[in-house]
Parts: sequence; C-alpha cells; structure tokens
Amino acid sequence: MGNSYAGQLKTTRFEEVLHNSIEASLRSNNLVPRPIFSQLYLEAEQQLSSLEAGSRADNEEEEEEEEEEGSESSSPPIAYQMKPPPEGCCTTDGFCQAGKDLRLVSISNDHIEVPSGFLLVGAKSPNLPDQLLVCAVDKRFLPDDNGRNALLGFSGNCVGCGKKGFCYFTEFSNHINLKLTTQPKKQKHLKYYLVRNAQGALTKGSVICWKGAEFRGRQSSSSTCSSALFQPPESSGPSVTITSDPVPATNPNTPSGTQQTAGTISDHLPSTAAFGPTIYNGKGSPKQHLVKNNLSALTRPSVLGTLTNSGPPKKRHKGWSPESPSSTETWNLQPNPQIPNKNKNDGGSLSSLPHSALIGPASSPMVASGEPVSVPDNLLKICKAKPVIFKGHGNFPYLCGNLNDIIVSPLLYTCYRNSQSISRAYEQYGASTIQPISEEMQLLLTVYYLVQLASDQVPLIEDLEQIFMRSWRESHLSEIRQYQQALPQTFPQVPSQIAPVTSAQLPWLAGLAASSCNDSVHIIECSYSLAEGLSEMFKQIIEGKLVKTNYVVILCASRNRCIDSCIVVTGKYQARVLSESMLTPADYQKEVNYQLVTGKVETLGSYFSTLCPEGDIDLLLDKFYQENQGHISSSLYASVNRTTTALDGTGASVCTSYNIEQHQIRPFQLAVAQKLLSHVCSIADSSTQNLDLGSFEKVDFLICIPPSEVTYQQTLFHLWHSGVLLELGLEKEHLTKQRVEQYVMKLDAESQTKFKAFLQNSMQNPHTLFVLIHDHAHWDLMSAVHSLYPQMEPSMGLVDRLLNCREVKEAPNIVTLHVTSFPYALQTQHTHISPYNEIHWPSSYSNGVDLYHENKKYFGLSEFIESTLSGHSIPLLRYDSSFEAMVVALGKRFPRLHSAVIRTFVLIQHYSAAMMAVSGLSQMKNYTSVETLEITQNLINSSRLCPSGHGLMVVLRIPCIPLAAVAYERLYHVRERLALEDNFEIILGNPNSGITIGKHFVEQLKIWQKIEDADWRPQTYLELEGLPCILIFSGMDPQGESLPRSLRYCDLRLINSSSLVRTTLEQELGLAAYFVSSESHIEKVVVNDVLESDQEKLSSTDNEDEEIVTEGSTSEKRSPMKRERSRSHDSASSSLSSKASSTAFCSESSPLLTTGDGAKSPHQVLGSSTEESGNQYEKQRQKIDKGAQAVSKNLPIAAEQLDTKQNIKNAQISITSSSSSPFSSSSFSSVPTHNSFILQTFQCVMTKASKQPPIVLLPKLVYDIITSTDSSGLPKSSSLLPYHSVMWASSFRPLMSKMMTCTEQSLYYRQWTVPKPIHIDYNNRNEGRMDNFHPRRLLLSGPPQIGKTGAYLQFLSILSRMLIRLTEVDVYDEEEININLKEESDQYYHQPGDVWPDLETFKKIPFDYTIHDPKYEDASLICTKLQNLSSEDRSMSRKLEDTYMHRQTTRMRLSKYAVYNTYHHCEQCHQYMGFNPRYQLYESTLHAFAFSYSMLGEEIQLHFIIPKSKEHHFVFSQPGRQLESMRLPLVTDKSEDYIKSPTFTPTTGRHEHGLFNLYHAMDGASHLHVLVVKEYEMAIYKKYWPNHIMLVLPSIFNSAGVGAAHFLIKELSYHNLELERNRQEELGIKPQDIWPFIIISDDSCVMWNAVEVDCSGDRKSEYTWTERNVSLKQILQHIESTPNVTHYALIGMRKWSSKTNSAEIKEPFSCCHVHDFIMLNVDLTQNVQYNQNRFTCDDVDFNLRVHSAGLLICRFNHFSIMKKQIAVGGQRSFHIKSKVSDTPVSISPAQYICAPDSKHTFLAAPAQLLLEKYLQYHSHRFFPLSLKNYSHPVLSVDCYLNLGPQIAVCYVSSRPHSLNISSSGLIFSGLLLYLCDSFVVASFLKKFHFLKGATLCVICQDRNSLRQTVVRLELEDEWQFRLRDEFQTANAKEDRPLFFLTGRHI
Repeated sequence: MGNSYAGQLKTTRFEEVLHNSIEASLRSNNLVPRPIFSQLYLEAEQQLSSLEAGSRADNEEEEEEEEEEGSESSSPPIAYQMKPPPEGCCTTDGFCQAGKDLRLVSISNDHIEVPSGFLLVGAKSPNLPDQLLVCAVDKRFLPDDNGRNALLGFSGNCVGCGKKGFCYFTEFSNHINLKLTTQPKKQKHLKYYLVRNAQGALTKGSVICWKGAEFRGRQSSSSTCSSALFQPPESSGPSVTITSDPVPATNPNTPSGTQQTAGTISDHLPSTAAFGPTIYNGKGSPKQHLVKNNLSALTRPSVLGTLTNSGPPKKRHKGWSPESPSSTETWNLQPNPQIPNKNKNDGGSLSSLPHSALIGPASSPMVASGEPVSVPDNLLKICKAKPVIFKGHGNFPYLCGNLNDIIVSPLLYTCYRNSQSISRAYEQYGASTIQPISEEMQLLLTVYYLVQLASDQVPLIEDLEQIFMRSWRESHLSEIRQYQQALPQTFPQVPSQIAPVTSAQLPWLAGLAASSCNDSVHIIECSYSLAEGLSEMFKQIIEGKLVKTNYVVILCASRNRCIDSCIVVTGKYQARVLSESMLTPADYQKEVNYQLVTGKVETLGSYFSTLCPEGDIDLLLDKFYQENQGHISSSLYASVNRTTTALDGTGASVCTSYNIEQHQIRPFQLAVAQKLLSHVCSIADSSTQNLDLGSFEKVDFLICIPPSEVTYQQTLFHLWHSGVLLELGLEKEHLTKQRVEQYVMKLDAESQTKFKAFLQNSMQNPHTLFVLIHDHAHWDLMSAVHSLYPQMEPSMGLVDRLLNCREVKEAPNIVTLHVTSFPYALQTQHTHISPYNEIHWPSSYSNGVDLYHENKKYFGLSEFIESTLSGHSIPLLRYDSSFEAMVVALGKRFPRLHSAVIRTFVLIQHYSAAMMAVSGLSQMKNYTSVETLEITQNLINSSRLCPSGHGLMVVLRIPCIPLAAVAYERLYHVRERLALEDNFEIILGNPNSGITIGKHFVEQLKIWQKIEDADWRPQTYLELEGLPCILIFSGMDPQGESLPRSLRYCDLRLINSSSLVRTTLEQELGLAAYFVSSESHIEKVVVNDVLESDQEKLSSTDNEDEEIVTEGSTSEKRSPMKRERSRSHDSASSSLSSKASSTAFCSESSPLLTTGDGAKSPHQVLGSSTEESGNQYEKQRQKIDKGAQAVSKNLPIAAEQLDTKQNIKNAQISITSSSSSPFSSSSFSSVPTHNSFILQTFQCVMTKASKQPPIVLLPKLVYDIITSTDSSGLPKSSSLLPYHSVMWASSFRPLMSKMMTCTEQSLYYRQWTVPKPIHIDYNNRNEGRMDNFHPRRLLLSGPPQIGKTGAYLQFLSILSRMLIRLTEVDVYDEEEININLKEESDQYYHQPGDVWPDLETFKKIPFDYTIHDPKYEDASLICTKLQNLSSEDRSMSRKLEDTYMHRQTTRMRLSKYAVYNTYHHCEQCHQYMGFNPRYQLYESTLHAFAFSYSMLGEEIQLHFIIPKSKEHHFVFSQPGRQLESMRLPLVTDKSEDYIKSPTFTPTTGRHEHGLFNLYHAMDGASHLHVLVVKEYEMAIYKKYWPNHIMLVLPSIFNSAGVGAAHFLIKELSYHNLELERNRQEELGIKPQDIWPFIIISDDSCVMWNAVEVDCSGDRKSEYTWTERNVSLKQILQHIESTPNVTHYALIGMRKWSSKTNSAEIKEPFSCCHVHDFIMLNVDLTQNVQYNQNRFTCDDVDFNLRVHSAGLLICRFNHFSIMKKQIAVGGQRSFHIKSKVSDTPVSISPAQYICAPDSKHTFLAAPAQLLLEKYLQYHSHRFFPLSLKNYSHPVLSVDCYLNLGPQIAVCYVSSRPHSLNISSSGLIFSGLLLYLCDSFVVASFLKKFHFLKGATLCVICQDRNSLRQTVVRLELEDEWQFRLRDEFQTANAKEDRPLFFLTGRHI
C-alpha cells in the first residue's frame, strides 16, 4: 500500500521493484468465467490480508498543474509566458535575482529584519519541490483566522537582497525566480507561515488557509481541536508539523488543525509516517467553545506554539490526483487526561489497520461542499452506539452539531484510492493502457460485501481490498496473463470481459443487491449531494426506521458524472467494535481508567443488582455467610482433611502425582543451541572478520528481559538451575541469588546502571566474548527518539537506547541475540538482523520422520486450532455464546461504556454467580454461563479429589490493570463470603509486582515442594504447581511469564479483541502453550481431559460409548459460524447429553440432586446440542446413575459428618462432581469394578497434568479469526498486520502460503513490511543500500513456552566449551620408549641444576644409540652390544598405517606462548600475519637462488618468495637487486629482542593447519622464519601466509619426502654461510665469527616447556623440580648463549610427556637422538648430509651419521617440546595407488615389490617410499633369521632403514676415522647394503661375522650397478645368489625403480 500512486514514478528502479512485486502477487490459474452477480468475491472464507489503508502518510507537496485541476474551475489552465529576467541577473532556483539565498534550510538561523505589520511566509517553487523560499509579506494581504478578509493584491519584500515594495505578486515571483508556467497567484505559492522554534531557528509553521474550495481534497484526519497539533516525532530535535496546501475547515465547531495529505509511505518518503489512529472523541477540548456558534465560519488555524520541520517535504509524484485523502494519523487530545498521546501503536479495527480515523468533533477527511449537515442531539442514546461514517468517493459535506456522537474515518476512501492506483504500475508493460477498477464497480462490490456479512461480523478492509484486486485482475486478464504464474487464488474469478457499470445503473444495482439482506444494508440515493443523504439518514435514525440496519450506503451519482458516496455503520455491534478499534492501547487504557475513576461504571453495577430476583447479590452473600458461619468451611473441607489424615496415618494413600520437573536439556534445545553455535561460527569464519573467536578465552553474558517481576524471577530460576554460571567459570560453587542477579536485567528505569557496568566490563575484557541476550525481543520496539516524551512509560524505548547504542554496535566482543516467539516484529525492510543470522526452532517431523525423540510433545497454536476441526475431539479453543450475548445486550444498554468495562463486569458477575451456585446457592446458576460454571466447579472440586489437596489453575486474563484490580477485589470478596478462602487462592498477577498469596497456601506449597526455608515465598507462576487458584493475569501484553502444568483453563474472554495484530493475538494464545506426554494419543487425551477435568458432568460416557464422544462430540453451540463439524445428531432436547450444558445442577442424571434445577438454565436454549442419539444417551444415563450410586455408597465420608441439610447438599455436589472422573478415564476394553472405580474417584488433577493441554476461552471475534482460514489454508490470523508499529509496504502484495517455511515467512515480512517512525528499525537506513545488517546480531525464534530459555543457556554453555576447545589442542602425551635399554649408571656428568653443558664433561658422555622417541615405537631397535630381549618385548603393536590413530594424546590449554595456525587472528599479530593494510598480498617478490652440489651432479635452483616487510633479512645486489645471501648474525651478538638462528619449517598439505605463526611463541622477538614448500603448493601457502618468507623446492622434488627438504635446507644454509663469510670478511669479520646455526622445526610444534630445578636440599643429590610453559624465545636465547655452542653439531630437546619422572631430568643433558625441533650447526656438519631420498626416519639416519663423524649431539633435558596432533597433511599426504587405474584400491605393502620383468601392476609412488614401506612391514622375508632375534641384529652399513619392530639393526659407518660400536662379540643375522658408495670395500665387510644362513640384501639404483656392487665387494665369496632372488620396487621403468638382490651366507 505504501507504494501505490496514481502517476508515473520518477525513479525507474522503484518502478521495477514495484512491478516485480505486483507480478508475483497476481499469479493465478484455473480461471472460470462466471456471471457478475454470481461471483463469489464475498464468500465467508475471505482473505484477511492486513491492508493498512489508513496508515499511510504522504507529506509531499503537489505540483502546480494539480492545483489547477483541483480548482473549482474546470477550464484548462491559462498559458503563461514569464517575463525574461534582466541581463546579468541571477536565475538560480532558490536565489533572488540579486543572487541572495532565499531557501529556508540555508537561512533558517540568519537574523532577518521583518518590518512591522509583515510576516515571514514560505513560498513554494515548482523547480524546488523540497524547499521553501522565505518571503516577507504584509499580513493585510494574507487571510485571517477564518480564511477571509485578505486584501486583494500583494505587498512584500525580498529577505535576501532587502529589496522592498513589491506591489504585484507577478513582479515578486519573477524576482525570487519562481519561473512559473501559469499565471502567478499568491494563493497558490504562498503556502506556510514561518515561525521561530525554541532554538531560534526559522521553521515551517501552519498552513496559510486561503478561502475557497479550489484546494479541495487536501484534508483528512483533522484534529479534534484547534490546539491538537500534528506532531509525529522525528529522528531528533523538536516535533514537526507537516502541512499541505491550505484547506477549508470542514468542522464549523472546531478550528481546523494542521492537516496532511494522504498517500502511501515507503522508504522513499520523508520520516513523517503514520503513527496511530486519532483518539476516541474530543471531550474536553479546550478550544471547542471558541467558535461554537459560528457554524458557517471557515477558520484558519492559528500558529500554536512553536512549529518546526526537520526536513522539507519531497515533490509529489507527477500526475497525482488532487483529491488524495489523508491517511496520516494525528496527535489528538485524550478523552480525559488531556495529554497528547505519542504512543500510537495502531490497533486498527478488525482490519488490523492503524486507522487514521477522524473521531469525535473533527472535520471530515475530504472536501466539504454544500450546506453543513447537522448531527442530531441524543444520537448516541437513540443508536446505542456511535455511528461510524466512512467517506467513500467524491465530496463530503460539512458536519456540525452533536459531533461527539459520530466518528468519521477516511479508511474506505484510502482503500478505494489504493485499489485504483495499483494497476498503473502495469501501464508501461502493456500494449494498451489498463484501466483501473471504476468507482461504480468499487461501490457495487462494497455493497455486495456488506450484504453477505452476518449480523455478528464486522467488515474487514483487507477482505474488501482483496475483492477489488481480484476483480481488477480478472477484468484485465489478457493484458496481465503474460506476467502471472500459478498461485493459490484468494477469491473466485469473474470473466475478463464485463460490461462497465454506469453511474446511472449503480443505484439500481446497489438496491437490487441490498434487497435480499433483510434490510441490514440500506441504500440512500441523493440527487444533489451527500448532505441530503446524511440528513435523511439521521432523520430515519431518529424515527427508528434503521433499527435493523447495520450499514447505510449513501450515494450521489449526478455530479458531473462522478460519484459521491459514503458508508455509515449504524449496527450497534459493528459501530462499537469499529469505533473502539480506532483507539490505541494507550488510549484504551486511559478511556477505561477514566470510566472507572469517574464512576460511570456504577450504573452497570446497579443494573446487575436488579437482575437477581432475590435481591442484591451482596445481600445474598451476606445472608449466606451469616447462616453458615462457623461450619461451612469445615464441612466443605472436612472430607478432604479427614480423609487425608486417615490415609496418611495408615500409609495407604498419599498423592504421588505431584513431582517437580528437574532441569534437563531436551534434544530440541540442544539442537537449537548447536544451530546458534553454528551461526556464531559462520560469522567468525566469514571473510569480514567481524568476530574473532580465536581471541576469546571465556564467555560472559547479560540477559535483558521485560520489566516483569515474575519473568525476572523465572529467568533467575532457570539460570540458577542450569549450572551455566559455574560451567562458564563466572561464579564459584557457592552461588548466591545476588550474584545470579548480576546476569539478568529488567528493562526498567534502573537498568541503565547495570547496563553501563556490562559495557564497561566488555571494554575492560577484550578477550571475553560477551553475549547480550534480548529475551522477549518483540516487547519494546519503540524508537528511542520517540520515547522521550513525558507521558511515555520510562521503560519504553530502552531497548533502542541500550541495545542499539554505539558501544554495543561497535564492540568487537559483544554478540547480540534476540529471542522471541514472534519474530515478525523484527523482520522489516530496515531490520538490523541479517536473514542468514536467523535461527528458527526446528520442526519435530521431516517427511514423516521424527527428528528428535522426546517424551513430550509441544501443544501450541496450530494444535489448538486443529482441535476445533472436524473429526477431532472436543475443541480446546472455545467461545462463550451466552457471555457474548449478554455483553452485546449490555453494550446497547450502556453505549457510552467501553466494551472492556462491560465484558469485565459481566465476567466477574458470572464467576461470582458460579461460585455461589457451587457453594449451594443453586438459584444463582441461572446468572452465569455454562463455561464459567464448568470452570468454577472444576476449580473448587479439584482440591477435594486429591489426598494432598492439589488443584488446578485458572488464568483469567484481564489486560487493563485497573479492571484487573476491580475483578480481584470483587472475586476476593465473594470467595470470602462463601468461606472458600482455604479452598482456592485468588492471585492478582501484576507485571510490576511479585506474587502475593495467603500463608495457608504458602505452607501447602512448601510441603508439596519439600521446602524448609521459613521465609520462602513463590516468586514465579511455575512455583504455583498444583495450587488451586484463579490467577488474574494483568498487563497490556504478557511479558514472557510461564505457567505451571496444573493450568487447566485459560480464560481469554477479556482480551482486547479490537486490536487485531498477529503478534498481539498469538502472544495471548501463547499463554496456553503446553507440553503433553508424547506417549499419549492427543485426541483421546483431549477427550479424557475435558471429561475428567469437567468433573461435574455426569453425562460423559463410560467405557462402551466413549468412542462416540471421541469421534463426534463437537459442542456446536460454541461455533455458530459454519465450522466444518458434524451436526448429525443436532438436538437441543436434552441439556444432559451436551458437553456444554451437562453441569452438576442438571438433576436428571443424578438421583442425589433435586429435579428441575437444570430446566431453568437459559443456556440450554442458547444453542446447546448433542452428538449422541437417544439410545446412546439412555445407556449412558443408566450407567451414570449406577456409577453415582456406587460413589455414594463407597465414598469414605462418614454420614455423621453431614449433619446439616446444607452440608449434605454441599457434600452431594462434591460427590457428583467427582463421579465423572472414572468414567472418562477408564479404558475402552472393560467396565471397571466398584473397587477400581473408587480407587480412581479421588484422583489428583496432577495425574494427567502432562497429558492434557488447557482449555482456552476466547472472545467470539478472536475465535472467528483464529479458526477461519484464508484461501491458502493458513489461519486468518497469520495474514494480519504482524506488529503494531510496522505497516505493509504495499497493498499489492502476494498472500502468504501455507507451505512457507519460517525462513520464507521471514523473507516475506522483510520484503513487505516497513517500520513506522516509532519503530526501532526506522532509522536503520544506509542511504538506500540493503547492507545495513549488524554483523554480530542473531535472532532466535520459536513458539511460546517451547524452551527457548533453556536453549540459549545451553548455547552459552557449548559456546564456552567451544572457546575453551579453540584455546586447547591435542598434544602427544607418550612416555619415552626403550627406557629399559638405557645403560644403568650411577655416574651423572652434570648436576641437576646446571643450566648449560660443560663441553669437556659432555664429551665424556657416551652416545645413546637407542631411539626413545615414542613416534618410533614401530621402528627397528639399534643395537649397541649383546642385548637379551625377550621376544615379547617388541611386537607388532600397531596395524598398517594406523600410527596416527593410536597415538596417545592429551588436551592442553594454549598458553600465551603458543604457535598458531591460520585460524588465529588477534590484533597483536595482524601485522605479523600480513593483514596490516601496509603489507598488501601482492607486495612480495620472487627471487631465484642457485648453487651447485657435486653429489647431485647438477646445479640446484631454489626460489625465495620474500615479502617487502622481510627484505631486510636479505642482501641484494645493488644494480639488479639480485638475491645474494641471507643475512647471518655474529656469534658474539647479544640482543634480548633477536633470535640469531634462522628457522626453517618444511611443510606439505598443511597450509591451513600448519603451525607457522610464531609471533606469540617468540614473544614479539625479531626472528627469521622460512617456510619450505613444494612448488605445486606455493600459491596456496602464499595465499594463507602472505607475510611469510617461502623457500620453494625445485619441481623435481614435488614427490619427494621430508629428507629432500632437510637435505636442501642444510645445503642451502651451508652455501649461504660461505657467502656470508665472504661478504662479511670484506668488512673485517673473521669467518668463524659468523653464526653457523639454523633451526629445523616440524610444522606441528605448538608449545615449549622448561623445567626449573631447585637444589636447595640438605644433600647435594636432593632436588625438586617444576615444569612450566615458556616462550620459544627464552629457550632459543638460552641455547644460543651456551658456552662453546659452536662446538656442538646438533642441539635438541626432550619430547614432552605428562609422565616425565625425575630420573629423566636428573641428568640435564644427554648425548642421544634429537628429533622434531633441532638446532643444526651447518659448519660442523658440512660433510654430513641428510639422505634426500628418504621419507621416514631420516632424522635417526642423520643423527647416526653425525655421531659416527665424531660430532657432538646434545639434548637439553630441561627443555621439552609439545607437538600438536594434526590430522591432515604431512607424511599422510603420500598415497600409494595403482598407476593403471584411478579407482582407489587398497594395496598391501607386500605388493610394493615384484620380480624384474614381471607383469606386476605398477604403482604410482616414489621407489624410495615403496622400499621403506615394504621393509617396515615385510623385511622378515629378506631377513628370516633376524625375526625377533635381537641378539643377532642385521648389519646396516652407512644407513638406518626401519626394518620393523621385530628386527634389530646395528649401524656402522664405512667412513675412515668414524666412530662405530665394537662389533667384536657380535654375530649378525643379516647384511643390508643400501646404495653403497666407494667407501664400502670388501675388506671392510670381511671384518664382520654372520650366522650360517644369514641373508644379504643389496639395494641399488639399477640392475647394472647391482651386479657391479656384487663384483666390487666380492660378495660371491661368502654369499650365495640365485637368479630368482632379484627384485625391484613396483615402479615403471620411467619411474626409476630400485633393485634388490638377496643372498644367503655360505
């Protein structure tokens, strides 16, 4: 609707968007042409789409052409040629010809001299539609307050240049550059008075009200009095008054206020949108008397106060009709407290529209013409309701006289206008111009619609607009067919070719249509003007001729072939509903309060007292009280008390039904919590870096809730029992309530202090993630700007002020979570929440599969509606027809009282009478309704059925707090007089206060809940579990309060049914939402529930006939609207067989009661019906009679207790009301015996508390809305306006679909609703862009009472666990292996406290050949001497390739010195990582670096990728910037902020997960770190690590293992050392002074630890030690400072283990193998190389080579390294697969070798890898004697190859002068010669001794070298070879396989 317009839009983009939306909404199929009179636009099931016709404001000015069209003259405009300006003068718009600025926005703060007698006015230029030009005009030439007496002519001055004396407006308009194309007229261009505001700025004031009707069509909702200004609050600063062209005051009694033109609002309009309907009436208007007698005066509004405007109006769309009505709501004085109400939350009529109706003494919203129509006196008294006049087409006459008794609304006019303008969006797409629906057809369709309305229905504008759209669409089907697709149809179609209805035919057709409606619609045809018709109507009302008429249609079709029309609602019911719907909730409260305060309701009370034939009810109560004082309570309660005592004493029976549910997380809640976590992670994972989860260490939170004390205590309760505070580490074990309260905040006046503390806490703790939870998020969506008015509640607007403050929006560590059951309020076009950040409660079922197995099923709105459908059990949603009838009757008797007052007083009367009837005053049953009596009887009797006194809860919802207080006082008084104060409690639930209940009931609750605290009081409704009570639930809206399982009745008969907004309705019905046991069948449960809970009904069936009730008991009396329920046995002959009227006083079924009581009930005639046949009824009756007798015989009540007649009667009532329980609850299969019957008689209502949802009573209007569906199958309520402070973006929108998911509904509302200026989202506009979502804001939505609180508390818990998990890593935690093989020695070479090794002492330490690193558990032992190992010591402990899976790990919290992967982002290391803007990704250069290596026989060319930020580590040649060397420090350099050793990290397959971020580990120290990557991975590593130096290996190493990387690192480093020595030698530095160490680190090293030894014990050998995490910087600087450090070849450290013992660190330094993280002296190891072919164990191989070369290997045992378990990359990236087939086939290691020249399947893997893997798993095939023969190892020459854990090897070096073990006593079981070089000679081998039958394995690069080796080493002398003993790796020839030759020792 907001986008409808008559003319062409200027913005094509908006046209395109609008067209697309129209196109989508007009899809249809299956068109069936039908005659016009049989078209079913008006069927009962109509679309209730929330057209917000009356709430659109268009504050844009109209163009000059429109002024002409709007003038009284219909002649064409006179062509006007403007006089050319003088030469050289300024012609700029907005400036005068002297070049001075005249625009109001520019000179508003300037001081302007105004001569005496002159006024400043604003002129409108056609070229500056958004600006006003300031002029000074003699006020004599301006009209007076009545729009008259303006002198002809003109006199004015230019305020810009100061020129004075302009006597002609033509001359003046030329001077100020108006550039007109029509004759200049002051009336057209001088628009507004200008005034100064409080700040002294000049602003637009009231409109200049020129005389005449030439500006007709300008006015709409005029104010009720001259002082009521239209001040829609704007974004900031003072209020604005938006005015349009001058308009005549159409109400002679009241000076017209400022007025607004109508239109529609969308995002392109100024921020002065519609707010709410005008108020009730203008009683007490202060200026009403000023012109009381001047009926014909046309007044000008005086400039009242200070009027300001925050922005100029925008230009109206071209072609707009001058008769656009206003639909802008206005600010008006309230009925009694005369305070302007700024909180218009737009509770529309049944159309759910914020009507901008004109109420009370006000001008009509359309042009007045002709003589005024006098409203007769006593109209309200005659009509019994204020008639509501809806202006239709054309002119509308002035009204005068008794204006207080009528209401005028422009709502229908707006509907007509929108329906005519929506089609124009199609004009540019069609070949022919599509005509809009004609005025005649609109009016005729309106008559059809009104005719078919039932007498209890109220017209809905939504229905009417859908009718218009359907009619128009089908009238032009051929033109729009190309744009439509299939969509469910709202209304049946009509043929596309329909003869147009002419104005002459209209009255006849309308009369014909109205002739069949029994005079409910009356047509009045006028010949001259509507004034005639209105006068005639008033006359007929006075004469009583319109008593049966609900709607009067007045039409005049004679004026220039145009129609004037209006529709008057005269039906008492309809007029009352419509008029009350125009009140906002605030107005509603004030009106009710006013009627209570002024005593107007006393007449209602006195009327009630006359109803009772026996006198005043109070007199009856007093009489009853006096007669029964002293023994009534004992008799009523004795049975229960004494029975309980007896049973307790014997221990036979105590109520076991009562149990308090323990706090537990349901599967649904856990699923939602995980979805929330997933969304938070997706925010963190996005490239926007809006959330850095890696930087947070813990979670904190604050829960914001509405200012309800019960909700507050309820949230505290949930929080306390969830354990979240302890789990998050926010609190210690002993929680106090005061500590828990720190985390929950009520949004009240005191919340700002707590919220400030929260913000301060978030700023002080940047590493804590704060979750701001906004629970019940739909509650207060008031914009902070619009909540600054004094009459507002202080809490309104707090959400905007707090949660939307700049600190929250900008804080990187605050995530806001909105939680609501009604997300529609937050899903607008300008929402803060991204659709991707919405989390919807999951559905229970998907494609019939139960997704979450729960023992409870949620019973919500859809299930309640389903219970009303045909084929279901007794409906849980009901309305009370007798109550509604009485309300309607009283509404006619008391027309001035608000319906809410009447309804409340009637309901109080019903409850009072019902209590009296149940207590024994049986005559009072005729003065209550069946439903109320049922509720009251079950309430009073419920506690008597339970040994412990448990009872049910009745919720009585009374939104208006003053009315709730009245109800409480009255019911409390009645209960007291009836001596029922110990039977049930009455609780007044006020949102602003806690729960107050009597001491007696507190004690009961304490016993039931086993509470020992003497001061305990219930603080939540949940703690009232099992308490029999009436809870009077007050407050305009529920605020999240949960109700206990003992809730049985939810009485919503008093909710405000005129304010139909989806959120409002659904949150009221949400009170009854319930969990039922999923084991029980819902339909059967409902039957049993209703029959059992309605304990008094003796007509309920027992076993044999219960199925009949299940299938058909529908209680038709509750739904006279045509519900689809069976009426097969419709009979009113007996009230007993009807569910509705079978109450305890219906004597026919009970021999214990006197007959005839039931016959007097008037409610049997009110539509009670039965679904059982007479025979069934007779059977039931007989059984029930028997059952009742059985009860009477067996009840454990002594006859002597029933000592008085009255007591007997009371007891009988108790008996009969309890007797129906066993019937309804017994099984279908068998009739219960008397014993089982009695056992079930006293059954606690809590027994089935988890199986039966409550029964809900609704107002008839709401019931009809809820239970009817639109054409898409959705309930009509879902089509209502979603929230009171939003409006539809367009009336031309598609219907919602039943198949829509929650996400699709969200997108629908995001497209089709716009926030009003009072809405929190209104100012969330980002210059038209749609990227204005807040990145850290989420929305969780789920049905009411489903467990959202538990879900978000669970989310906090798992979020905390995830953050901890993010700060934890799995590190290997394994004990060192082969510890038992260490030489046991008492000699320790160093003291435990030594921090550095002594070089000379260290040289004495023998080398430990044994491998102790646990990752080599499956590697071959290295023997050093004769070792006696049992065969069990070493076994095949792991399966193939399962090493990673089975290694033991432990979870460790990352310290501040940890190394991180690419997922870590923190502010400190952004620059280090390259995210700093100064270091862009492209700022790195590629440098080639070549050196030759003789062993490879070729030059090696490497490439460095060096970021600009790291170039200072390198030396470049000056002319060409060629890379020359990497800078090395000096041995003597000492700096605390510098690590001297360059770090090289070879890596593959771990670009994301590799640990390369050393920033924190190095503690900020400067260091050189180089990643060594393969060529094919260069790009991906560069992407993830843009600021790291990379060394790219040559492409020939793409398939090589880690040995190649180590080899090239070492060789490159030595080559670089030589270059640096040469370079620095020129600088005078000795070569030996250059630092020779490099670090080679694995990519999984995560943290380092240091052992601190305390040797302060008494004896030297005693010491204590502790291990703590330290920085890598500390460890490296310590090692680099080692004395004589350059004498060590390799330095390493221990692998961390949690099981490290003192013995392992007693010797602080070891000479043994080092792994994973080593410092390598490239100078000393110049001649020792890594084997570039190796994939595994290359570090062990290198260690052995270094030691055999006589070099020192030192392990610092006081330092340890933690290695992270990384599941991807590394050596696992090598996959061995077949070269022939791409399909992955499992290949065992036995297939890795084959015979040469065989047809074996070749494998796509390096030969060396196949060799190593084969030897690891199948070396026993080559060395059979060596298997588990550890005393006879295999001799391995110059290499270490892993032969598996069951074979030991002995390593020897063939190099001269090398250090080898003594082999004198060893006999070897095999010989392994791997790629022997020239140092291996025959004489060397002959020194070793072998077992007979020992095996030899020679491995060479090719078959030729294999033979040469055999010959050269003279192997055939001692070894026997066979041809079949030759093998090769399973490689193709081009892959250069390795060849084996095996032989046996002779």
